Amino acid sequence: MESKNPIFTRADGFNGRRGVDTMAYPGQVSQVDQGRMTIDSVVQKTAITLGVVVLVAAATWVMTPEVTDQTSLAPLYSLSLVGALGGFVLSMVNSFKKVVSPALVLAYAAVEGLFIGAFSKVIEAVFASPETGRGGLVIGAVVGTMAAVAGTLAAYKFFNIKVGAKFRMWVIGAMFGFVAVSLLDLVLGFFGASFGFNGFGGMGFVSSLIGLGLGVLMLILDFDFVERGVAAGLPERESWRAAFGLTVTIVWIYIELLRLLAILRN
Repeated sequence: MESKNPIFTRADGFNGRRGVDTMAYPGQVSQVDQGRMTIDSVVQKTAITLGVVVLVAAATWVMTPEVTDQTSLAPLYSLSLVGALGGFVLSMVNSFKKVVSPALVLAYAAVEGLFIGAFSKVIEAVFASPETGRGGLVIGAVVGTMAAVAGTLAAYKFFNIKVGAKFRMWVIGAMFGFVAVSLLDLVLGFFGASFGFNGFGGMGFVSSLIGLGLGVLMLILDFDFVERGVAAGLPERESWRAAFGLTVTIVWIYIELLRLLAILRN
């Protein structure tokens, strides 16, 4: 059954069609064994990609000035905006690229790390506990993200969840709709007309809950796509595509959890 996820539609194996090497003599299509994608290779590439995200995020946090007043927040806002826009552009490039590029996947991870580091530092400073003056929101979001990923994977395996065409179509459609509304609110915000979808009020609370739910559903799609790719015997390089898809979803869940925790404290 053909996938509708733009991240995985570029690889035949993720759609149930066994990948072949077309770099053969003219008029020929040969099956060349260059090593196959396995669960282990996907885990390895995902760990590398997430490792880049974490390292860049930590470096951004450490190398930027401490937040002492509203003025010191300005550079962090700028870095987070650059990272968010850069991550969006690279995610589109990686999603629609026919041949996966490990360098572009890692570039996306680095830019997302810039965004996460700056955004997390802003949230930690702005929404510090009034009683203690400390944040703790980032740690809560990290732990919550790990729990969400582990819990979703356990549910996917233990309950033998099957992904159908309609489920896939609705989740992908909802994801694109969510992103479109977020971008619209971001653009309107530049003109002082934001309706709060990306904010920290009532509308932001609702959008964070929806975004978190979508993130969990996308994880289920990711696990299903990886299983299909392994079963179809995709080349080992496609592990990078799977790692990219998983990283996108995990970052999505972290951001929505962090925003949700900030709203609840506020």
